[in-house]
Amino acid sequence: MAIKSKKYNIADFIIITFKSAPFLTLIRIADKIIYALIPMFTALVTADFINTALSIFNGEKTRDKIYFPLFLFLLIILHQTINHTLINLATSRMKMKMDEYFKTAIVEKRAKLEYRYIENNDTWDIISRVCAEPTERIYRGFDIILRMADMAIRIFSLMAVLFTQVWWAGIVTIILSFPLLYISVKSGKTNYEAFKEAAKYERRAGYLQEILTGRENVDERAMFGYTGGVNKNWLEKFETARKINLKTRLKNYMRMNTGSSLTILIWFLIACALIPPLADGGLSVGMFIGLISAAFGITQMASWELSHITDEIANNNEYLKDLSEFSSLFEQEGALDLPYNNKNTKEKNSGFIFESIEFCDVSFKYPGTDNYILKNCSFKINKNTQYAFVGVNGAGKTTITKLLTGLYSGFEGNIYINAKNIGEYSHAQIKSFFTVVYQDFARYYISVRDNISLGNINEFDCLDNKYEQLQNIELYAITNKLPDGIDTYLGKIKENGVDLSGGEWQKIAIARTLCSDAPIRILDEPTASLDPIAESNIYEMFNNISNTKLSDNVKTQIFITHRLGAAKFADEIFVIDNGRVAEQGTHDALIFENGIYAAMFESQRGWYK
Repeated sequence: MAIKSKKYNIADFIIITFKSAPFLTLIRIADKIIYALIPMFTALVTADFINTALSIFNGEKTRDKIYFPLFLFLLIILHQTINHTLINLATSRMKMKMDEYFKTAIVEKRAKLEYRYIENNDTWDIISRVCAEPTERIYRGFDIILRMADMAIRIFSLMAVLFTQVWWAGIVTIILSFPLLYISVKSGKTNYEAFKEAAKYERRAGYLQEILTGRENVDERAMFGYTGGVNKNWLEKFETARKINLKTRLKNYMRMNTGSSLTILIWFLIACALIPPLADGGLSVGMFIGLISAAFGITQMASWELSHITDEIANNNEYLKDLSEFSSLFEQEGALDLPYNNKNTKEKNSGFIFESIEFCDVSFKYPGTDNYILKNCSFKINKNTQYAFVGVNGAGKTTITKLLTGLYSGFEGNIYINAKNIGEYSHAQIKSFFTVVYQDFARYYISVRDNISLGNINEFDCLDNKYEQLQNIELYAITNKLPDGIDTYLGKIKENGVDLSGGEWQKIAIARTLCSDAPIRILDEPTASLDPIAESNIYEMFNNISNTKLSDNVKTQIFITHRLGAAKFADEIFVIDNGRVAEQGTHDALIFENGIYAAMFESQRGWYK
């Protein structure tokens, strides 16, 4: 299944469910129809049983005539006993199929989205809401449609029987039901608006609760002793949400009491309407009791069920709106394609040899903003050379890497790779050109081997071929201490998982880039959390790796940093200021110029003593 761009409506709850599990969907619909007809069937069986019993008592029928109504009662009881278990099994199976069909489609759509949606708060909120339990949301929408149909069938089937017996009683019942319907609809809409307001405070309280109880915050909680203050803030948000919900529930309770009173009134009036035909002999005793019993059951159910259904309808309608917006978000072409493998002659990218990258008057501003991060930015990068992009935070250094790696495309000017416009390359080709260590590198709770091998998905057993490079970052000094060596699981998800220090996790992230065959390696401030000396040592390590004589180690390296201890290892330094290259040259040349770079280096000199 693919998530198509369209306006989703209530029918899509059925369509998606049916496409996911057609046979089980038909089973659920058939079961709900049977279940809805049971009250009418019960009323008829009850009437037959009582009338037969009275006839036997009066000597009008023999005793054996009672067995058939009893058998029908037995079928009803068996259906109610066995059906619940079977339907639960069918529901579980349906949800598994929907996970396979619909949830997979949602995940794929999310993975294909253009990067700009991830960084935008509004679209990220929509993405988060749609992707939170999508199977459950669709199934709930499907289930509420069944429940609406169930209620409609129950009421209309009972009304059909009532019309055949006393037609005017059916009309009176329908007229008297309108106030009950109005109360339920009004209650449902009010509830949804109130719960939506309460949800804002519940989300904030949930975040504060994570701060108070989460594992990641335990050290700072103990050190700073902020539990009391945060707990007070949490209690305030929690109490606000609780009071909104309580107030709404009380109002709802009062409305439902009114509804229950109307229910009793309707039931009483039905009973009164049926007494004259009963007295005149136009209605049998059994049918009178059966209709009264069924009417009471349905009106009692409707008084509470209608409110819940209207709540769910409003909630599901909001999800459909989010799903419609989510479906309209643009996808990145080729986002799920694997990077092309240069070693495979069948690939389009076979034989690619990196020569140069050139920015020509590139200007860029993030979607939804008016300020240019880059403005007429120009520079050239050549193969087998180390470059450093330096500048203060917010100067545009990371934006350059996002444009290079194809995360953003809406820029002015031109970017060339090997003198060919970047737009002429596929997304898979661009991914094969670069390997990046980000500042916020990922920590995957899988084995060390798999953690590193993710850096070269085309050659998942790359560790054996990269032994010397990985040894240079002291990776094996880390893995040798682990209980299962390089096959040890990291994190606390698995029972025998081992957590690493921040520096060790960092080396795992760096090892991923070393496994890659991409010709251009980018380090986007991955050492920002380290002290300046440790950061300088990391960059020196990369410098040593790049200076080795092994041909497959020859890389073009780009260091992105606002701290200049690493810049001196670069062959060429670009100083980014106000979205453009303000200075360019070697470390010594820029110091001699006594400009922006020299001033920055002088201000940081004390860090490296």
